[in-house]
Amino acid sequence: MRSTTNRWGVGTRTAGAARAAAVAAVLCGCLAGGVRSSEAADAKRDAAVEPKRDVAVTVYNENLGVVKDRRTFSVAKGVSDVSFTDVAALIDPTSVHLRPLGAASLEVLWQDYRFDLVSTEKLLERYVDQSVQVATKDDQVREGTLLSYDGGSLVLRDAKGGLALVNRAEVRQVSLASLPKGLITRPTLVWRLRAAQGGDTPAEVSYMTAGMSWHAEYVAVLNSEAATSLDLQGWASVDNRSGATFDDAKIKLVAGSVNRAPTPRPYAMDYAREMAVKAAGTGMAERGFFEYHLYEVPLRATLSNNEVKQLGLLHADGVKSVKKFAYDAEKDAEKVMVTVEFENATASGLGMPLPEGVVRVFQRDTDGSLELAGEDRIKHTPKNETVRVAVGAAFDVTPERKQTETRQISARVQELSYEITLKNHKSQTVDVTVVEHAYGDWEIIKSTMPAKKKDATTFEFAASAKPETPLTIAYTVRIRS
Repeated sequence: MRSTTNRWGVGTRTAGAARAAAVAAVLCGCLAGGVRSSEAADAKRDAAVEPKRDVAVTVYNENLGVVKDRRTFSVAKGVSDVSFTDVAALIDPTSVHLRPLGAASLEVLWQDYRFDLVSTEKLLERYVDQSVQVATKDDQVREGTLLSYDGGSLVLRDAKGGLALVNRAEVRQVSLASLPKGLITRPTLVWRLRAAQGGDTPAEVSYMTAGMSWHAEYVAVLNSEAATSLDLQGWASVDNRSGATFDDAKIKLVAGSVNRAPTPRPYAMDYAREMAVKAAGTGMAERGFFEYHLYEVPLRATLSNNEVKQLGLLHADGVKSVKKFAYDAEKDAEKVMVTVEFENATASGLGMPLPEGVVRVFQRDTDGSLELAGEDRIKHTPKNETVRVAVGAAFDVTPERKQTETRQISARVQELSYEITLKNHKSQTVDVTVVEHAYGDWEIIKSTMPAKKKDATTFEFAASAKPETPLTIAYTVRIRS
């Protein structure tokens, strides 16, 4: 029988068939989630959990998931222990709730969350001052007591008291007598239960876990350069880094900021950060939930660990839109920005709350291929609100802004004069909203174009720039401090 070896060359000793059988039994028991602590010695038996399960996962925006896992337990009458494996590694053990689904009642006497997982370093740590067998790459075998170890070497003492320093880079395999007590292969919940009667008992286990989040992403395809309408497709990207895979799960997504009480650092394992992206088209149902919005995926799907799964959120064709030009020197003094706006209303083909996310705007070229026009992040947008997507800077519309005069009327009053010149190098007239700002107690006392006050610090000019004809807006603002 050949012994097993992991990436550091740690295996299990196979000096004889009986010992190998014992080691195999220990490893198999660990893989089955049945490793028992000494506290369970007086329990009548360690009950098993059948593999059949029904999982539902609710994912929130900010590093939170709520898992509802229904399984059938084989419970003995009286006191017994139940091991519950395949839980998220980033579980919050204080949030666990066990609820019987049948008529039988279960009393939870205590609960353990065991997460001391098998690893090379932990195995070596448990075998300090114990006998190990080391096989090197040149087929030499050393046997002795492990005195210490680090990332570079092992220190062994042989039967005669001699010491050997073994370079770990030269180690092919380290054989151990058995799996140390207390180490397990998967995070495990263990309950001690008291049942009035034994038998198969269906139950639901719910818990909160970190390492799960989701965000929305949108693709908008403009019908033409005029952007009078667009086709909008939304995706929900669900990121699962909780340390568990949820097979064939019922999925709900909650949009909104849920208040969380400060918590200690979660129980965490070191998992690889590789990520796969999958897409599954769905038609989600949206409804209000408390003060948030909940999106329910109609089809079940598997959320694998270290995976981002994309789920269809919405699809609307022919959404009425408008392209607008705006110049705000406080944001960018050298560019006229272009936005695409549309109403999140039923009449526009939408009318459902849009979760926060990135909107990528595309337009078809003359050859029919899609080209990126720009992208922007939108906030949570309720229905019947306007969605504004900043696409980029206008290439053929250029601004120039300068202060032309400053007058100090008194110690607390001054007058400031400005000029904004727009040049349009397009072949058609362009409407540009010029946004200006003033602070304190202010008023426009003179301007070449009507100004519209938007709020306490903002006013706008609606300008129409004709092709190749510079347009200048001049105004004077009086400010009292």
